[in-house]
Amino acid sequence: MRENPAELISFQNMAFTDCMKPTDLSAERKGLMRKNWRNRIGFLLKSNSSHSILHLKRNRSYRPTADDVSQWAQSLDTLLSHKYGKAAFCIFLKSEFCEENIEFWTACEDYQTQTSHKELVSKANSIYEQFIKNEAPKEINLDFHTKNTITQCLHDPTTTSFLAAQRKVYSLMENNSYPRFIHSDLYRELCEVARGESKLIKS
Repeated sequence: MRENPAELISFQNMAFTDCMKPTDLSAERKGLMRKNWRNRIGFLLKSNSSHSILHLKRNRSYRPTADDVSQWAQSLDTLLSHKYGKAAFCIFLKSEFCEENIEFWTACEDYQTQTSHKELVSKANSIYEQFIKNEAPKEINLDFHTKNTITQCLHDPTTTSFLAAQRKVYSLMENNSYPRFIHSDLYRELCEVARGESKLIKS
């Protein structure tokens, strides 16, 4: 889920306090975004060929069930703990031009699993270069104190070096992006797909 569509290039060097709101975009751009996520969600949830709904039910490991999708509305933590839920949320964030938040959060989750100090140093610097430093390719919005604390510990990082920043980004997603996702057309479409009511699995 780390592709970089051409339409996002002009946004790569910007840090957002929150995602761009749909009302900030032209009708043409919104139409393009909807087509984009519909194609991606169709690829994510649809069988490799146009088999029947019965075939899809026999391959339940390939896509989430209606119960799975329903549970995603319980909390952001529940959503992110599910493989397809996280993938769908990534698609939604891309449509709002703020996928750097989930990518940073995911990078921090991976970072915390490292046991080698050499790997910690390498990954800490990689995360810093990609998300933290000024004008980073996918710079996230952090206050000066949090950013400065990370910078100072790069020479001797620990598994908690990015914890404060990760919590801030998680809170931002939880309070802003996540509620919009749950009330979005994309989530509604996901529910219909899971129940076998969407054209995405009937075509």
